[in-house]
Amino acid sequence: MGHLQQLTGPADLHDLDDRELDELASEIRDELIRTCAPRGGHLGPNLGVVELTMAVHRVFESPRDRVVFDTGHQAYVHKMLTGRAGAFDTLRTEGGLSGYPSSKESDHDVVENSHASTSLSYADGLAKAYALRGEDRHVVAVIGDGALTGGMAWEALNNIAETPRHGADKRLVIIVNDNGRSYMPTVGGLANHLTALRTSPRYEQVLDLVKRRLNGVRGVGPAVYDALHAMKKGMKDALAPQGLFEDLGLKYVGPVDGHDRAAMETALTQAKRFGGPVIVHAITRKGFGYDPAERNEADQFHQIGPFDVETGVGTPKGRIWTDYFAEEMVALGADRSDVVGITAAMLYPVGLDRFAAAYPERTFDVGIAEQHAVTSAAGLALGGFHPVVAIYATFLNRAFDQVLMDVALHGCGVTFVLDRAGVTGDDGASHNGMWDMSVLQVVPSLRMCSPRDGARVAELLRECVAVDDAPTVLRLPKGAPPVADLEAVDRVGTMDVLVRDGARDVLIVGVGSMAAVSVDVAARLADQGIGVTVVDPRWVKPWDPAIVPLAREHRLVVCVEDNGRVGGCGSTLLQLLNDERVPTPFRQHGIPQEFLDHAKRDVILERIGLTAQSLARGIVEEVTALEEHATGAADLHDPATGRGPRD
Repeated sequence: MGHLQQLTGPADLHDLDDRELDELASEIRDELIRTCAPRGGHLGPNLGVVELTMAVHRVFESPRDRVVFDTGHQAYVHKMLTGRAGAFDTLRTEGGLSGYPSSKESDHDVVENSHASTSLSYADGLAKAYALRGEDRHVVAVIGDGALTGGMAWEALNNIAETPRHGADKRLVIIVNDNGRSYMPTVGGLANHLTALRTSPRYEQVLDLVKRRLNGVRGVGPAVYDALHAMKKGMKDALAPQGLFEDLGLKYVGPVDGHDRAAMETALTQAKRFGGPVIVHAITRKGFGYDPAERNEADQFHQIGPFDVETGVGTPKGRIWTDYFAEEMVALGADRSDVVGITAAMLYPVGLDRFAAAYPERTFDVGIAEQHAVTSAAGLALGGFHPVVAIYATFLNRAFDQVLMDVALHGCGVTFVLDRAGVTGDDGASHNGMWDMSVLQVVPSLRMCSPRDGARVAELLRECVAVDDAPTVLRLPKGAPPVADLEAVDRVGTMDVLVRDGARDVLIVGVGSMAAVSVDVAARLADQGIGVTVVDPRWVKPWDPAIVPLAREHRLVVCVEDNGRVGGCGSTLLQLLNDERVPTPFRQHGIPQEFLDHAKRDVILERIGLTAQSLARGIVEEVTALEEHATGAADLHDPATGRGPRD
């Protein structure tokens, strides 16, 4: 039996000698590769933090000392070392371990912080709480150089360095895991700064010794020390630009080889003794120890799908929604020299890599800084360009104020392409893009569309960039669109009619990816003798007024969307029909307003009732109830007078 299988918690690490710890590190890497191969996951980041994480748990006492991982991409090793190695084979499967830290799983996890640049704020609050209560506990924040590009991280650093109140220091150790990448190589001035930091921490020990001795000399001692300290700081700032952190009032240790466990333990022990906020700068390589990952130029297996262990070659997969966007962006770039692309450290995942290859001077990767991305896009629009901002739907939540006040208020023509919209599945609650069509409904002048198939991605993207006086939104689900495009049989206004079958009993409004499901529902209803019309609205903000007379003509209106039910497309459609006094009964189907546990997308859709079978069953029941109600009402009327008892 290996060392990993025998671990019950981080305390067991103290029972292993250096040779056994090296063997454990090798076992952990093997387990990471074996587990991720059939299902995918964040392999590269975790291969890069094996020794670093082992050092953290040998120097600090979790869960008394709290360890907070930024984004959680690199928390797999932490899970193994905190008693979950035996269940690691269930990673990212329904009912199994989450792909991120999860307080539901273990006391060793603090938060499920899978949105970047948040760890320092969590850690600051925890450290303040322990200091105020007089508890001798440390907080360790592990943040990558990519996440450190986010503005929220620097807001936190500014406050972490604040002079402590109540006479208590915050026992906070910040580990900067510097591998030069997030998804892509880290960009910006901070990345250049970190690359330049190559200095020894030994000056602190010497400085403390000199300070103690000089301050003991009456009269001239303190003055001499101040002069020497100023000289030392000036020389050090000239030779190594670590002054950025020290000017904030933060101690700095490093850089340290993050793959040298002993060196990491020494650095962390030194940092622990400071008693206040300190940064430990660890240099690592993403994918370390697995050659296919290290050699992968795209993202070093940051987040990989299923792959072959021996070769690292991914399992072949078909075209996904993102591919259609990527192709059309290149075509747009050729047609319009004013179109530019912006992303936030996710060039490959959102499909802007092909545009970047063709038009590098018109592509901007701003790092993990969604707020900056949006307002920078507004500036580009004001300067005469049409920016296309491509990010995950769940991450646009972080830049809502910028969309509202910086883009929409100023009438800027900016197109937002929201990838992984709706239910995404494996990555859990924080990554489902189920909020965008609700939060964006309140933005005046914003226009929003949702394609039903690959052909409509290109069609609607071009319609979006044709708008130059307001923000537009195109949302793309996760996975593959229908194999065959869903062609319209008619058009009403700007809406496509996909099915017209029989009497006008039921009008189904299928939004985006739910249009294909709605067509399937229509076939099931037709088998039951129920007449049905299916429309794809294409644009869901604002609604085409042509939906109003269409709704009047039917006995039941059903709206189906892959978004939260509260404030979503169904809610605004119902509001429109109420305003127009349309009496037709209305039913809304969408995602319940709750945080969804991780599972495959199809499993979650079935769980929440967004499948053709479940929807058809419910609609049949609704139609039956309407018929029974109509029959009952007719029976109440006097056949001679035509009046009922209340007339």
